[in-house]
Amino acid sequence: MAKAFGALAAAVLTLACALPAQADKLDDIIASGTLRCAVVLDFPPMGSRDASNNPIGFDVDYCNDLAKALGVKAEVVETPFPDRIPALVSGRVDVGVASTSDTLERAKTAGFTIPYFAFKMVVLTKDGLGIKDYADLKGKKTGSVSGTFEALALEKDVKAWGAGTTFRAYQNQADVFLALAQGQIDATVVTSTVAAATVKDGKFKGLMMGGDAPYDIDYVALIALRNEQGLINYLNLFINQQVRTGRYKALYDKWIGLGTAPDLTVPGVYR
Repeated sequence: MAKAFGALAAAVLTLACALPAQADKLDDIIASGTLRCAVVLDFPPMGSRDASNNPIGFDVDYCNDLAKALGVKAEVVETPFPDRIPALVSGRVDVGVASTSDTLERAKTAGFTIPYFAFKMVVLTKDGLGIKDYADLKGKKTGSVSGTFEALALEKDVKAWGAGTTFRAYQNQADVFLALAQGQIDATVVTSTVAAATVKDGKFKGLMMGGDAPYDIDYVALIALRNEQGLINYLNLFINQQVRTGRYKALYDKWIGLGTAPDLTVPGVYR
């Protein structure tokens, strides 16, 4: 029996040696010398452009850190929210560092890592509209960026509230803020980081925060092609090391700076 098993093991080893090594996406990125990251650049402080039109923000630095770890050059590919997964699937980018909520529906198409950031949602409105909390949105005109976590949650509630409350989808965050500033909508729901940065920036006059939105914490992940398990494993370890080396906190302090960096662990679950 032992002799037969040894012969079988030898045959398997011979076959394995005969098969050509198969490169995966992780190998391709290293061989190319470039990591192409999809990053949303109208979503400060996670991603935006400075006065010289250079990409800046938490996600831009995160992409640069990842490229450095891989020993390659980072290429930031500006990608609107609705185009994040299409850009990945079409091969225009290698990974998404783009504040992508880890929904089960999206996981049918893309591969998700463990969370690399987490958002709390708040209402953003204008002075003088009397909106002080989420319940005040009933009967108002609302809007958000198509396909985002907060848009899906807000649109669901608008439908439940019935006639008198409206929802309109926009292609990007800047269009939402412009619509709000011009009175086309009365309120939107955004992350607390975006709301604080937008009010502080003052580009859109009269905007103010109107209380917390009662949504679940929005855990966001890096994305890669669904079948690239080698790359996804690498990304998971990279996120882990960003936290335990203190780099995650340093980036939070640099770009958000209010309060403490969000806890990326989910109580009571394994992941």
